[in-house]
Amino acid sequence: MIEYRPQQRDVALAMRRGAFGRCPNCGKGRIFTAYLKVAPRCSVCGEDLSHHRADDAPPYFTMLIVGHIVVAGILTCVMTSDIPLWILGVVFGTLTVVLSLVLLPMIKGAIIGLQWANRMHGFSGEADPDAISPY
Repeated sequence: MIEYRPQQRDVALAMRRGAFGRCPNCGKGRIFTAYLKVAPRCSVCGEDLSHHRADDAPPYFTMLIVGHIVVAGILTCVMTSDIPLWILGVVFGTLTVVLSLVLLPMIKGAIIGLQWANRMHGFSGEADPDAISPY
């Protein structure tokens, strides 16, 4: 008996496309309709993107990355220079906000690309067994 195996999807390529805000399937359509609102379908290839379930992962990874950068920067500045603390607060506070706003959609797009490449949460074309039933 011949077993059907779906074609492998390139995980790194899908995540890279998602990180740059592009459809993980074709790389041409936009994945977001607003800052973090995911388009229901790709406007170019028609890939259904409504199955994504990024949930809390993007903010978690954003905090993890930004926290490591900011804390390392603050510690380095405090240990090696006599910069007043209020200046460090302004500089690193601004850096924290900017990095968070830039990285959050990139990480969310990469996670959606990862889910698409691994055929998770309905991206396989079958019903999602984890979905909440209306009954």
